Amino acid sequence: MFEGFSQQKVTLSNAVLNVRHGGNGPPVLLLHGHPRTHATWSKVAPILAKSFTVICPDLRGFGQSSKPQDLPDHANSSKRAKAKDCIELMLYFGFERFALVGHDRGSYTAYRAALDYPDRISQLAVLDCVPILEALERCDERFARQWYHWFFFAQAEKPERAILADPDAWYGERPDNMGDEEYEDYRRAIHSPETVHTMLEDYRAGLSIDRLHEEEDRRNNRKIACPVLCLWSEQDDLAELYADIPAIWKNWAHDLRSGTLNSGHHMAEQAPEALAAKLSLFLSRP
Repeated sequence: MFEGFSQQKVTLSNAVLNVRHGGNGPPVLLLHGHPRTHATWSKVAPILAKSFTVICPDLRGFGQSSKPQDLPDHANSSKRAKAKDCIELMLYFGFERFALVGHDRGSYTAYRAALDYPDRISQLAVLDCVPILEALERCDERFARQWYHWFFFAQAEKPERAILADPDAWYGERPDNMGDEEYEDYRRAIHSPETVHTMLEDYRAGLSIDRLHEEEDRRNNRKIACPVLCLWSEQDDLAELYADIPAIWKNWAHDLRSGTLNSGHHMAEQAPEALAAKLSLFLSRP
């Protein structure tokens, strides 16, 4: 996987990230979701690398990146901490300004970076998400039933015990869904007690410190300054939960484009060519 890409560990001020990078051209950073690793981009990244410099890290706490120390307020697993990692990582590669694409949990780090570092992010693509605050404010019986994992994962200790009792059964993925090498990278993560714990800390931060940061954004009328592309999967449940996804994002973005992709939730694995085409078009616009 990632033919033509290099892999290395990059030491930052508060994390060590496992990173793949390749290609030439304007820089774009790709952030994965839960319980994935950077390997979820293995089919998209080489396509984008024909026109862009593509950098794919494991987020802190995920995959083979370092695991943050627990804090009572979960600040070390917050999207603000991970956004800072993104800025430092791209500076390491020589890029002060770059495009950012995030899927699932990675999208929360992506738009946090755009909010906290408006001069550094040239374009932002958020895939299969609405802001955490918006989701929680719209929480109803259907959301609680379909996205129960948000609240279960935020509990102490019990979700780790449940997942680690049989990680393969819990997540239910198969190698034919993602590729053999990608599957092994994913399995390495979900079978690691330390990694499972820090992946869940991402959810604990989401329902606590991350929500507080978004409430502060709203009070200060802070919006994303760069162009934003919002995409969601037609075969996932985001559109079932929210009748007008672009309307939600207009509360957070000055310049919004939106659209759908004919895929399930893991769009980078299920529809890589279509996703790469939409991203390339968006990222190529001035």
